[in-house]
Amino acid sequence: MTTLTCFKAYDIRGKLGTELNEEIVYRIGRAYAQFLQPAKVCVGGDVRETSEELKQALARGLMDSGVDVVDLGLIGTEEIYFATKFHNLDGGIMITASHNPIDYNGLKMVREQSRPISNDTGLQDIRKLAEQAEFPQPVAQGVMTQMDNSPAYIDHLLSYLDTEDLQPMKLVVNAGNGAACDTVNRIETAMQERGIPIEFVKMHNTPDGTFPNGIPNPILSEQQPVTGNAVREHKADMGIAWDGDFDRCFLWDHTGRFIEGYYVVGLLAEAFLVKNPGSRIIHDPRLIWNTQDVCAQHDGTAIQSRTGHAYIKEVMYNEDAVYGGEMSAHHYFRDFAYCDSGMIPWLLVCDLLSKKKQSLSELVSERMTRFPSPGEINSKVDDADVAIQRVFDTFRAEAISIDETDGVSLEFPQWRFNLRKSNTEPVVRLNLETRGDEALMKEKTDAILQVLRG
Repeated sequence: MTTLTCFKAYDIRGKLGTELNEEIVYRIGRAYAQFLQPAKVCVGGDVRETSEELKQALARGLMDSGVDVVDLGLIGTEEIYFATKFHNLDGGIMITASHNPIDYNGLKMVREQSRPISNDTGLQDIRKLAEQAEFPQPVAQGVMTQMDNSPAYIDHLLSYLDTEDLQPMKLVVNAGNGAACDTVNRIETAMQERGIPIEFVKMHNTPDGTFPNGIPNPILSEQQPVTGNAVREHKADMGIAWDGDFDRCFLWDHTGRFIEGYYVVGLLAEAFLVKNPGSRIIHDPRLIWNTQDVCAQHDGTAIQSRTGHAYIKEVMYNEDAVYGGEMSAHHYFRDFAYCDSGMIPWLLVCDLLSKKKQSLSELVSERMTRFPSPGEINSKVDDADVAIQRVFDTFRAEAISIDETDGVSLEFPQWRFNLRKSNTEPVVRLNLETRGDEALMKEKTDAILQVLRG
């Protein structure tokens, strides 16, 4: 029996050739079908050069199991989520490695109603079936059809805009040569047809699996000035960039300043709570005070979840939450099958800018001052568990609370921090915030890093 190392906590990704190839993906397709027993499943792929061939191998595995396949073509991950729910399909599978290195690829899978599949909800069962590769003969061979899902999807996206009150805007949009390129063009065309006064300044908007401008991952500090500089150059109202499969959305204000995803979570939480008083908002454990404060001010309930899209979605569904957000720029919406979208957030922010007649900078600056954070800081260490324990032992005596929902979080009267280890590399991720004290933020960040890095 082959051991498959490409199965992670809530999706599949691996190095091409060794961890992931057409044969492995074929077996994953057979195993998915054996586990779920679906009748019809949609598939799609991102712009990576291997995505099409892997998608075809996946489709063969599904069809050889008697499953009918709907091929959505070159798309973003959220289009799988939308199509699965909108067309009432039995599941959906996306071929994508998102922001992983160029020699990687992977799969993201959902079941009916776009419910997530994680370690806790079937991913390990699928892995075992794929490893055993003892697949039953189907009663009939499945068939493949092609479908353009974009008209219904674009209509849904634009429903988040109140077009009557929308002010004219200029936006820099950086698709990073990824899957977002075609969707950006379709949104632009639909806006022009409907007379929506939003102008796009498009960057890196040709799909290219060689990623001539680097693999799109705007959370990296070295990539952020590219979009920020363009915002200033074009005197735009806002900048937007996406990762490779555009399930994450990153924003810049009119000055070209990058806005950490944490503060966007608070902004969107407030917007939803104004429209839906008393609703539940889901957040991850890394940075929490701003989100909790926004919820308290607007009669909402903040609920913490483990980090990761499959976990957040499950809590979203169970709590019937109207919105959920992670500081990593994943945003989840009840009206989008409780799934994450990289397109809905910036549309909602455009709506907010018009309604409040304020800039993005004005909307978030006060929150950034109230709960300052240096952003996520990664440290390479020899042994992540030992390094985290060292920090924990140093600071736990002073802590007023300890939380281990995800990694370890220690809270103090005026500051708090969370430490998590990476699932894929010897890296520890630090997130820290204070109650309005930038000097304390810098002091405690330096102190923790000194202990963490030994």
